[in-house]
Amino acid sequence: MDWDKLRVFHAVAEAGSFTRAGDALNLSQSAVSRQISGLEESLQVKLFHRHARGLKLTEQGEILYRTAHEVFAKLAMTEARITDSRESPKGQLKITTTVAFGSIWLTPRIKEFVTLYPDIDVSLVLADTELDLSMREADAAIRMIPSRQPDLIQRHLLTLRYHVYAAPEYLKEYGMPARPEDLDRHRLVVYGDDASPPVPVSNLNWLLDVGTRPGRRRQPILRVNSIYGIFRAVQSGLGIGALPDYMSREAGNLVEVLPEIRGPSIDAYFVYPEELRKSKRIAVLRDFLVSKIAEGVA
Repeated sequence: MDWDKLRVFHAVAEAGSFTRAGDALNLSQSAVSRQISGLEESLQVKLFHRHARGLKLTEQGEILYRTAHEVFAKLAMTEARITDSRESPKGQLKITTTVAFGSIWLTPRIKEFVTLYPDIDVSLVLADTELDLSMREADAAIRMIPSRQPDLIQRHLLTLRYHVYAAPEYLKEYGMPARPEDLDRHRLVVYGDDASPPVPVSNLNWLLDVGTRPGRRRQPILRVNSIYGIFRAVQSGLGIGALPDYMSREAGNLVEVLPEIRGPSIDAYFVYPEELRKSKRIAVLRDFLVSKIAEGVA
């Protein structure tokens, strides 16, 4: 198979359209289309179903895509090893973590990292779904759930502890609860039924039960399917919510409510593929994260 055509095919399969693939490859839509048509002719099979909403891989296209994706992942790993054989860390570094932790804690600190390592091309992917590190969808991750994949290395970074918070304007209007039972008269913001990402605690909405009589559960003012959404709702003054402690430190305008109440805790891990064990880029990122957490600002 022609290597250039395979490269274009992989980009189209990833992007789901000729136009987006062309933008990524710096090619025109017609040039991309010609390359795909040429590849289909040489293989004598259709690789994509064309329809109004975009492109979908055929069964034969799926087979070719899986192989091509594995090949390009291995090439990216090889490039990383070659790059890391140089004296100073340089090259691409794609980091992924959850929307909440990435937006509130990690992103504000990236400026310092790129200043320290200007030759590292940093890319952040904030998503509440896990990218496949072994297939090089990202180089490193900060995850709230321990990894079970044997080909990944993980290091414990910090423990996120849940406390109860409200905005000053909310407390000015509704008052400060003095006892857990007082939450019966307050507006609570909690997780929705499709909480994302999955969090390894047994009772996400413990705030609805604390201080209540058995069998009675409070009704919240709002359910949100992500912790970042809960954070923004509480910050806006809508109600009281349970949040990881780092959010309060970063926001600077939240007040802890009922400090004697302690919610569940979640451990965060720094995770990367075994193949990048000796990567200088991974090493400096790991050391940077550990140093920021050691400063007591995590």
